[in-house]
Amino acid sequence: MATLSPILKEPRTAYGGGGGPNDRNPGGGGGDGRGDHEHDYSEELRRYRLAMAIALVAIFMLFFSFTIAFVLHEKLGTPDPHGGYIRNWHPIALPVGLLLFNTGMLILSSVTLEKARREAFQQAAVAVTAVIPGVKASKETHIPWLGATLLLGLGFLAGQLIAWRELMERGIYLSGTPSSSFFYVATGMHAIHLIGGVAALFYAAMVVRRPNGYDRRRVTLDVTAWYWHSMTVLWVYLLFLLVVVR
Repeated sequence: MATLSPILKEPRTAYGGGGGPNDRNPGGGGGDGRGDHEHDYSEELRRYRLAMAIALVAIFMLFFSFTIAFVLHEKLGTPDPHGGYIRNWHPIALPVGLLLFNTGMLILSSVTLEKARREAFQQAAVAVTAVIPGVKASKETHIPWLGATLLLGLGFLAGQLIAWRELMERGIYLSGTPSSSFFYVATGMHAIHLIGGVAALFYAAMVVRRPNGYDRRRVTLDVTAWYWHSMTVLWVYLLFLLVVVR
């Protein structure tokens, strides 16, 4: 005679370790999801770097077109109706000393921003180890590298304004000669792009002031440093073009 045996359900356990049948978390018990977190951070940083690289390529292509126009106009001149060229390029006397001083400030600002970027990465690493029981992060005095970068960047822009005013006092204006027009357009376009970098630095300063969010600090400072260093390299290139090549 057939009998029915009851189906017994295994009672659920309250603990979640050892990868048992009741362990529904693929990550295992006690994990904090650090691997997924690092993956998300790396992916976010990669996306922002890619977007910045695309933007910088467009900016450098713009200034490369200025270079082509500069070389062609200086070496060949302006085409005339008779099929020849008119040599109307007259070099202007630039305030080289002031421009070199401004260049020094901009290069120094790149150094201080790189210090701020590396410090953000170090703080994020310390924050990870500080959550380990028995480990206590030591409090260190941090130098305000980002604030120094802001001051140096604003100082560079102020120095450029002084250089433009000095040229105007000598009667050299934007609409004067092709050489003066090129100087004002090239340096003015660079100053506009650098103002964008200053705005990014102000935003980065607000992000750094937040008590947490180390990953946001790292991403913001890393991408901002990419842009700022590129503007420094671009200015050194323009200065070489204006002072040496001419």
